[in-house]
Amino acid sequence: MRQTHHRSCHLCEAICGLVIETDGEQIVSIKGDKDDVFSKGYICPKAVALQDIHTDPDRITEPMRKTANGWQPISWPEAIELAAEQLCAAQANFGDDAVAIYAGNPSIHSYGTWLYSGYTTRALKTKNRFSATSVDQLPHHVVALLSFGHWLRIPVVDIDRCQWLLMLGANPLASNGSVMTAPDMPNRLKRLKARQGKLLVVDPRRTETAKVADLHLAMPPGKDVYLLLAMLQHLFAQNWQKLGRFEGLVDGMAQVVEAVAPFTPEVAEQHTGISAETIRQITAELVAEPKAAVYGRMGVSTQEHGTLCQWAIQLLNLLTGHMDEVGGLMLSNPAIDPAGPGSNPQGFDRHRSRVRGLPEFAGEYPSATLAEEILTPGAGQIKALLTIAGNPVLSTPNGRQLDDALSQLDFMVAVDFYINETTRHADVILPPVSPLERGHYDYIFHALGVYNTSRFSAPIFPKPENSKHDWQIFVELGDAIRACKEMPAKQSVSPEQVLDMMLQQGAHKLDLATLEQHPSGVDLGPHISRMAALYSEENPVRLAPEQFIQAVRNLNCEHTEPKALKLIGRRHTRSNNSWMHNYHRLVKGKRRDQLMMHPSDMQARHITAEAKVLIKSRVGSVVATVQACEDLLPGVVSLPHGFGHNRLATKLHIAEQHAGVSANDLTDDQYIDTISGNAAVNGVNVEVCLVKLTPKSKSSELCMVALSD
Repeated sequence: MRQTHHRSCHLCEAICGLVIETDGEQIVSIKGDKDDVFSKGYICPKAVALQDIHTDPDRITEPMRKTANGWQPISWPEAIELAAEQLCAAQANFGDDAVAIYAGNPSIHSYGTWLYSGYTTRALKTKNRFSATSVDQLPHHVVALLSFGHWLRIPVVDIDRCQWLLMLGANPLASNGSVMTAPDMPNRLKRLKARQGKLLVVDPRRTETAKVADLHLAMPPGKDVYLLLAMLQHLFAQNWQKLGRFEGLVDGMAQVVEAVAPFTPEVAEQHTGISAETIRQITAELVAEPKAAVYGRMGVSTQEHGTLCQWAIQLLNLLTGHMDEVGGLMLSNPAIDPAGPGSNPQGFDRHRSRVRGLPEFAGEYPSATLAEEILTPGAGQIKALLTIAGNPVLSTPNGRQLDDALSQLDFMVAVDFYINETTRHADVILPPVSPLERGHYDYIFHALGVYNTSRFSAPIFPKPENSKHDWQIFVELGDAIRACKEMPAKQSVSPEQVLDMMLQQGAHKLDLATLEQHPSGVDLGPHISRMAALYSEENPVRLAPEQFIQAVRNLNCEHTEPKALKLIGRRHTRSNNSWMHNYHRLVKGKRRDQLMMHPSDMQARHITAEAKVLIKSRVGSVVATVQACEDLLPGVVSLPHGFGHNRLATKLHIAEQHAGVSANDLTDDQYIDTISGNAAVNGVNVEVCLVKLTPKSKSSELCMVALSD
């Protein structure tokens, strides 16, 4: 029978509403939901991949155990018991921290994993926890905690009412927005322009977003901090600062003024190539426009000064009177507030990693240190690993080193439904159901929305017999671990019951039944000014956390010319990290895995278009095809993240046909954000040279010989 279902797309942060038509077990069509209160019919090409995920023959549908004869299916009781026994054995023999946990990006796109993974992770009681957060948005959270008092208190651009927007290191026309849930960014930016608003983009590449901007400012990667500090310095020099609603609710202003004083627009010009006059002009425009905002994303987060950049961005918004104001930056007012009363604000630097001494955040160490914690002998060495919907071999720096480290583990279990570059090392794989066989609620992304809505998606297909939801896996594995440790089992209820309770306790007093009656979502209205009310003289916004001030003092004002090319990543609307390459609808068309390089840099190295080049960094090298790109700043090269599907013993047949190379075989695990430990995967020093294919002596095989300049 034909049926029509309403659902939100869970493949990126835009959470677009969909209408999915089915005929029995077959998906007939996937379209944008024109009645959706948030996305209003818009979808990007990724949405159609939901069908490919559901029907993918490579997707694992039953527990698998690695044997001498390859992967073999086993029963759920056997799989859960084996995983629990081996994880507990590692802890019994080597201590609690001998087991590590890594959670990948898809974890946040399932409320079952988000709410229930703790049933397992808390039973393990290990300090060795890692996630994709520290190769992505960790600087946002550190600033939110240390300045605003809660790791999830992150104001977002009120983009639908904004008149002047400065974006740094962000390309929402490709990514759909990030740490800012805003479906249909193309039309949102068009409407900004139609209001006679102004869009400015700072990026080393003339990206898709930069091409529609009123002004594109190209500068070398990793130098954003000098531009931002110079804008603050000029703000203070002109005495333009204004606190608006936050008057009397901040502390540390004098420390900020003193710290940024040396970073004049002239100093920033030396580092960025952007003229001091332009820096003064954009600062003046920001101050003059009542509805203005500054926003920075991946390009400023995943670099050496990522936390300083996000801190300076928040200061610019707050000190120009644009925080908690219409058209500026505002807190959402969601149906469920993850930063609301009773939530955990989290902590920072309460303990440090064993080998390098990197600080934890929210109970997790930076992922850049995972490999060395496995490879370095001694008390506390990681011997076993649990991964949750993650592929850190392709997603974290120095991926080849981590690949080698995983092969040396005593035991590994993965909660995943693919045998990918990481899970191929597992001894047991526990696969959850297809995303279309479970309910869905965007717990975090509604809280980062540029407009307040709430939407629940019921399952489209029933859960198959002998399968488990992700939350069921975590409850059962957690109980099995507790049984091994002679601890009592934990009581649990379904995610729908938890969701219903949280909705009823939220600011809008909704319930699950109401959301089920409105499958296209409930409109909760535009953002309102509510952030300043959270602070007082006794509990102020902290403008000058000591970690930030000290990091500014350690910055070098002197500029030196770079000797190496700088590597940056890039996004594409048909891709999302490493988990979008096994779906034929998303990989068809032109290749997207080439190294982009400016023609002048190619000419200097005698490289022609479509040639094979060797790209080399401190930690590794890869061979890729080069693509001439005049949109890049000379001295900068770009390789997309998420490729590298050329490892042995994976089962990703379509991805392997579009393997590409992994940018994270070049990124450096020692190159991190100096405050948070977030991976600095942008601005990595690399060398690029031509590769010549020559016949090997007495053989028909080809070998690759790198040619120097």
